[in-house]
Amino acid sequence: MYPYGTSSSQMVLRGVDLLLECIASGVPAPDIMWYKKGGELPAGKTKLENFNKALRISNVSEEDTGEYFCLASNKMGSIRHTISVRVKAAPYWLDEPQNLILAPGEDGRLVCRANGNPKPAIQWLVNGEPIEASPPNPSREVAGDTIVFRDTQIGSSAVYQCNASNEHGYLLANAFVSVLDVPPRILAPRNQLIRVIQNNRTRLDCPFFGSPIPTLRWFKNGQGNTLDGGNYKAHENGSLEMNMARKEDQGIYTCVATNILGKAEAQVRLEVKDPTRIVRGPEDQVVKRGSMPRLHCRVKHDPTLKLTVTWLKDDAPLYMGNRMKKEDDGLTIYGVAEKDQGDYTCVASTELDKDLAKAYLTVLERPDRPRDLELTDLAERSVRLTWIPGDDNNSPITDYIVQFEEDRFQPGMWHNHSRYPGSVNSAILSLSPYVNYQFRVIAVNDVGSSLPSVPSERYQTNGARPEINPTGVQGAGTQKNNMEITWTPLNATQAYGPNLRYIVRWRRRDPRGSWYNETVKAPRHVVWNTPIYVPYEIKVQAENDFGRAPEPDTVIGYSGEDYDPSHFRPKGHSDTCSLQDPDNTLSTEDGKISFKAYFWRDSSLLKNLWVSKKRQYVSFPGDRNRGIVSRLFPYSNYKLEMVVTNGRGDGPRSEVKEFPTPEGGKAHASLTSCNWAASNYNRSNQYYNHPNYHHRHHNYHNNYRHNYHNNYRHNHHHHHYHHHHSRHHSTRHHRRKRYSSHREGSGSHHKAGVGYCAFLFL
Repeated sequence: MYPYGTSSSQMVLRGVDLLLECIASGVPAPDIMWYKKGGELPAGKTKLENFNKALRISNVSEEDTGEYFCLASNKMGSIRHTISVRVKAAPYWLDEPQNLILAPGEDGRLVCRANGNPKPAIQWLVNGEPIEASPPNPSREVAGDTIVFRDTQIGSSAVYQCNASNEHGYLLANAFVSVLDVPPRILAPRNQLIRVIQNNRTRLDCPFFGSPIPTLRWFKNGQGNTLDGGNYKAHENGSLEMNMARKEDQGIYTCVATNILGKAEAQVRLEVKDPTRIVRGPEDQVVKRGSMPRLHCRVKHDPTLKLTVTWLKDDAPLYMGNRMKKEDDGLTIYGVAEKDQGDYTCVASTELDKDLAKAYLTVLERPDRPRDLELTDLAERSVRLTWIPGDDNNSPITDYIVQFEEDRFQPGMWHNHSRYPGSVNSAILSLSPYVNYQFRVIAVNDVGSSLPSVPSERYQTNGARPEINPTGVQGAGTQKNNMEITWTPLNATQAYGPNLRYIVRWRRRDPRGSWYNETVKAPRHVVWNTPIYVPYEIKVQAENDFGRAPEPDTVIGYSGEDYDPSHFRPKGHSDTCSLQDPDNTLSTEDGKISFKAYFWRDSSLLKNLWVSKKRQYVSFPGDRNRGIVSRLFPYSNYKLEMVVTNGRGDGPRSEVKEFPTPEGGKAHASLTSCNWAASNYNRSNQYYNHPNYHHRHHNYHNNYRHNYHNNYRHNHHHHHYHHHHSRHHSTRHHRRKRYSSHREGSGSHHKAGVGYCAFLFL
């Protein structure tokens, strides 16, 4: 280990940095710790360096003297080394001698105190020579580090030097001792003018100088006794203070400074002025919006002083716009508005004093807020709230709205609790369990609502089990293999207790099925691995730490739909449209299947006629195989495409089918009949190529046209398929009979296979 041996010593001067080193070797490498014997390492100025091998102490002082040791250790053992630190110090000042000015006959002293290690020796010199070798001076006495002067005489001025030294250095300071003989002098300007407001405190200043120090006296109007006592108080610095200036105190005051070398004097003129007073200030007013209030400010002041009158609004300078007119004795506001409401202050000031008067201008609009809310008759589920009504501002209060705030669910948010007539100021409030209530009251008149009152103290009700269950319970699939159960959660006044949670129960709609349950806190629970689009019975029950709510009602929800319309693409042919279902999967078992026909007017058969190409659509239920697109423009080209849709969206669109509408007047609207059948693609083609197809198409056309002319004109505003089913019984019967072979074999759940559209123009 370095340093070698078990101990060493080190000397350092005060004020420098000390570096202690302790280098140890070993396997494994030892850890090094530093300690100070009998105490802690110096706080705030120690720093470990070189992986704890060095300890640096900054700005060493005498308190850092002592024994420091380092301890080096590993798992094989430990060794230590002690370093004895001694702090020496060159001399430093405790009291450095200062220049001294004395008057003849005065006493004084010079002090020269220094410290160091070792303690420094003090030597005095006079004018550069040791004081022992200087001529004797009976008014001077040397006592170690102090020289005392008594009854100093003229001619004793000298330069004194103090030398404090030890083996590490020295200090040398000069101090000038001056014995002055100066006649009195007045340092203030001549012929001062002091103005003061009547009955105010004032002070007349007369700074002076002299050696020996002069005595100073005050006189009024050049005669009489010295002014001191009563209403006057003379200070040692030459000031004359008056506790209360009166009119009779006006005049010329003379201060006289005297010493053995002479005297000096100066004059101060005092004027006592009348105070500035607002004799008629503004008054609080309640005014109607749009009126012209006037705020008075009539001032009385000393005519020899310049008067300035300013106005403040809400303690800030008032902006004098077009509606404000400042006059000699007041302020007029034209067309007062709500923003003009507030504190108005008239400030009348001179260069010596000021006076102010304040008034509050209330613009009639809403009542003042209620105040002093008090809770009494505290009960488990009720409390009495009492308040003091605010000013109705000349518009009678019609209602009071009581609001509450609770600090658990929605802290800081206020809710309406109840409403009471304006003739009452006390009400019994119904409370819910486990709510930390705070109430406030709002007053209402015909103009509007007041600001809310200052909130009442809080009142905490005890908890209980919930009395109601959540509402809005729903179950619906978001994916084909799940069902998301959601509900409207209970609010703060319905929770009734801590740790509010919800017991969610569900089972398939089968009395023999088993109930499943899950307890959650969020208003949502997802059931996974469900069959496709089956009904479920669902219950959601509220529960807190005090118990459960009553048994909830059962609602019906459905798991997710499996059918994705993107698998099915209707295709158009010459005058038919078909729906291909290659996997034979389209079924109403898998969701709520429906069809949409998108159509738009592409052009008119009349030349140069602009048409709107706005797209429209009509929907058809999934269990239907035909429909009508109605109210088309005659003598136009149309385009149409079909899509399959369910709760998860639209499938791809079919190929666009173009068709014209024949000529006709406004009385003969054009219709398109679109039929699709639940069969496979081959059967659709077989039907289309059937030898009776054209005969059936002709009969269908005639029957449909006959019924259209009889019924459409009268009821053309009905929805297309409502109109078709309610008015065209014979046609519907004809079509049902005509297409009966096409529907055979489809069963109760229609497989959406190939379909077709026949376009008929009437």
